[in-house]
Amino acid sequence: MLGEIRNFIGKEIKSEWKQKYAFQGLLLYVITTVFVCYLSFRQVIDPPTWNALFWIIQLFAGVTAVAKSFIQESPGRILYYYTLSDPRAIILAKIIYNLILMLALSMINIGFYSWFVGNPVEDHLMFFVAIILGSAGFASVLTMVSAIASKAGNSSTLMSILSFPILIPLLITTIRLSKNAMDGLSWSVNYQYVVLLACLNAMVCAMAYLLFPYLWRE
Repeated sequence: MLGEIRNFIGKEIKSEWKQKYAFQGLLLYVITTVFVCYLSFRQVIDPPTWNALFWIIQLFAGVTAVAKSFIQESPGRILYYYTLSDPRAIILAKIIYNLILMLALSMINIGFYSWFVGNPVEDHLMFFVAIILGSAGFASVLTMVSAIASKAGNSSTLMSILSFPILIPLLITTIRLSKNAMDGLSWSVNYQYVVLLACLNAMVCAMAYLLFPYLWRE
């Protein structure tokens, strides 16, 4: 299974490279949104607003980036995958690739956001942990929702409807953890949020691993 996962991740990277316009569109969205925030405020933004805007950009960039995971796959290619590989390898490869994509978007976002708007974060290591756990949550939830939505008509709309309610607990916890990192609170205060995010991510990945084979047969 590890070999299949590695091969599928390589396939996703090659497909993304062939369709560079998709990633370039995401990059343009992130930069444009950050620049609009800069033009709107033109002053030092208070930490809660800075944090909220950062994760709003991350959320919509993540939905746009991960939505195409299964939606863009043609029925013929899906049938080919069905006869070729273990469905659990496919869903894990998709989640890992989308995690890499979300982390890349996060680094681009935080870089341009800090450049244009400033960076009031006190504990950078804790904020980076929040970005990793939040990106992992976005990748796992949106990948599974993309697989569900691909089985229905008007899948892009369905994905937006399904994903936002599921992402709310993850988003609230991530925002709280990153806000504590901005305030420089001790790790003992943030430990519960780190554990909660890790448990949420593990639960979603376990559900995807167990349930996706049944969805794949449909």
